[in-house]
Amino acid sequence: MPYAISLKCTNNTALPVLDLWRQASAFETVPSMQGLNYPPHLTFAIYEDISPEYLCEAARKAFDNIPAISVEFSGIRHFRNEVLVLWARPVDDSALRHAHQAIHREIDPLLCDEHYRPNRWQPHCTIAMKIPMASAETALTWAAETPARFTVTFDVADCVRSPPVEILSEIKLAPRYSANHR
Repeated sequence: MPYAISLKCTNNTALPVLDLWRQASAFETVPSMQGLNYPPHLTFAIYEDISPEYLCEAARKAFDNIPAISVEFSGIRHFRNEVLVLWARPVDDSALRHAHQAIHREIDPLLCDEHYRPNRWQPHCTIAMKIPMASAETALTWAAETPARFTVTFDVADCVRSPPVEILSEIKLAPRYSANHR
């Protein structure tokens, strides 16, 4: 059963992603993202053989004193595997890459799934992850025509075991204050 470190959105800025989940689920046999019973998120690392305690402690260290991360998204991209995966693309992923590096300073990257290792990881917020190839072209047309421009504030990091998603620990990120906040 795999373990992961993720950054999730537990506030109302998640609404545009939830709307995209609903729309994209029309291309799936069963809605994949709603079925997770887990909020919009970015997965930073996936591990097969790791102690959950070690994983959670490393996540705590990596996200210690990190403020909530606001990410602007623009556009929907895809991965083609045996199924089509649609995802929202961050405009600027530098804060996400910084957090990703912090995780891999705590846990040897060679323990991580190869797609989530440094220089391989593509920051993304999944919109649909199980679109059958028979629906791929229709889904890609929808993705190209859908203006997916919004900002999400990711305010909690966590360690999970899945499937199904089981939260092992959470790290609430500090609120981000604007320069005008007094």
